[in-house]
Amino acid sequence: MSLRSQFLTAALAVMLSVAACAPDNGPVLDAPQALALMQSGKLTLIDIRRPEEWRETGVAVGAVRISMADAEGTAGFVRQVEAQLGGDRNAPVGLIGRSGSRSGRMQKALLDAGFTQVYNIREGMAGSGAGPGWIARGLPVEP
Repeated sequence: MSLRSQFLTAALAVMLSVAACAPDNGPVLDAPQALALMQSGKLTLIDIRRPEEWRETGVAVGAVRISMADAEGTAGFVRQVEAQLGGDRNAPVGLIGRSGSRSGRMQKALLDAGFTQVYNIREGMAGSGAGPGWIARGLPVEP
């Protein structure tokens, strides 16, 4: 192995270990937990994907559609979530996207804006390293 290859391998190992140790933005739920909490009225589930993604896969039954791609950016998204929750920044809210990455960013945005109970459904609709995803689990979806 060349010196350059050894360096690149070592650099990659350092980056991966740093990423593995990076703190989460906040609490997480798996898809079945989110469904159970939503069905019991203890969680508002928000699908943060774009409308074309909703059309492509459907949306979790009972989820509110608020796209993170708001014309006013993150501030517009935060305002829409606040309006949906009746201004209650302490109300439990779960965010679901395709695979947990964008919902993690929006979780941080809401926590930074003063929301106190924001959960990321990290496996998302399509699945990720956090789990198989809402759809693969066979959880209910509406068009």
